Amino acid sequence: MADPKGFLTTTREEPKRRPVDLRLMDWREVYEDFATTKLQKQAGRCMDCGIPFCHQGCPLGNLIPEWNTLTWREDWQQAIERLHATNNFPEFTGTLCPAPCETACVLGINDDPVTIKRVEISIIDRAFDEGWVTPQPPSAKTGKRVAVVGSGPSGLAAAQQLTRAGHSVVVLERADKIGGLLRYGIPEFKMEKSRLDRRLDQMRAEGTEFRASVNVGVDMPVSELLGYDAVVLAGGATDWRDLPIPGRELAGIHQAMEFLPPANRVASGDLDVSPFDAKGLDVVVIGGGDTGADCVGTSHRQGARSVTQLEIMPKPPESRSDAHPWPTYPMIYRVSSAHEEGGERLYAVNTQEFLGDDSGRVRALKLVEVRNEGGRFVPVPGTERELPAQLVLLAMGFLGPQKEGLLADLGVELDARGNVARDKAFKTSLDNVFVAGDMGRGQSLIVWAIAEGRSAAAGVDAYLTGRDVLPRPIAPTDRPIA
Repeated sequence: MADPKGFLTTTREEPKRRPVDLRLMDWREVYEDFATTKLQKQAGRCMDCGIPFCHQGCPLGNLIPEWNTLTWREDWQQAIERLHATNNFPEFTGTLCPAPCETACVLGINDDPVTIKRVEISIIDRAFDEGWVTPQPPSAKTGKRVAVVGSGPSGLAAAQQLTRAGHSVVVLERADKIGGLLRYGIPEFKMEKSRLDRRLDQMRAEGTEFRASVNVGVDMPVSELLGYDAVVLAGGATDWRDLPIPGRELAGIHQAMEFLPPANRVASGDLDVSPFDAKGLDVVVIGGGDTGADCVGTSHRQGARSVTQLEIMPKPPESRSDAHPWPTYPMIYRVSSAHEEGGERLYAVNTQEFLGDDSGRVRALKLVEVRNEGGRFVPVPGTERELPAQLVLLAMGFLGPQKEGLLADLGVELDARGNVARDKAFKTSLDNVFVAGDMGRGQSLIVWAIAEGRSAAAGVDAYLTGRDVLPRPIAPTDRPIA
């Protein structure tokens, strides 16, 4: 234990967010700097539990009590060594992960949990600043060629592990830049792309090759892909859920993943104005999750007149309910930075119809309040109303990977949920083709994506060499604590 009395004498504290009126003027991350002395005290709250349930909350098996202690002692180089031992990209999880490790923290049983995520991002930021994050090229090459399709967190994790194991790895990405959803799906105010670019520089120096603007099955025939010694499919769950109700064909109704990428291009300077700009419009976001919040924050920065987020579920409780006991990840009311910035959140409502104007553009939504009756959401009579909207964004989650194109051409088997089926080594129904991330698991968290990439890399390396040297943090069937 770092500080034997830390959890008794120090209360949980997190860095402040920049004032709303200032942060809406730019796309930078929202948090202010956090003093090292404060960070050390927060790390000192870790009790170094005999059974650290934070390990169970994190699918990567991060050595959280160890690097908390090392941070408290100011042994930063050992802290980043422990952090990198289980996580290729702590700068991604430290900014984007909802931290199931914190909700599993033993201190959280009767107190506020340790600020694990803040300690994590501070360690990796310091390591980059000090020049401790250096390329780790392999000491010997195996002569095997591996193609990784998709450059999101699972694909990048698999690629880095396999490159360091001595294989010649090429990452294929259909977008014009590497990074997948990290590049174009996550707004800059949640994770600045400089974090991604500096990690890609390290991977290039290690020997990983990146090819953007390559849509396998279109720009590259599947036969060429299968010519590699092994293939890792890491294309994500990109088949978005739609809302087929009257008026869906009206102009001004878009999927979140149609809206967010061009906004990110504007933030990076690659595009002057988004074709889906929210300036001066009443924006309605349908879907109450993280992607919906990303749409909310982006709309604020574009100058929307009003922003309303809709959720069909009732408003969650402020604290854990009996339905979500410790150490499970609880469904509670959370206020993200985007929600702080304005707008309204409506719960227990359902959209019945999109209403248009004479030009064929959406002008409003017809809403109704709902109640849950035996698992069905039933309209409450007399609660129908119109909500003005000239831009509607659908952020209702994803149904799995796209089936047409690559997967259909490969002919890989799918499981009952429509994801790519795999065995215990993450191998698909094709002998040399493996799958990692949301394409095989279904829509999940970034920490699970990285764990999948690391585990799939272990399966690939064993297939190519017969070795058992790479870590396998999870099995394909593992699920969060429930």
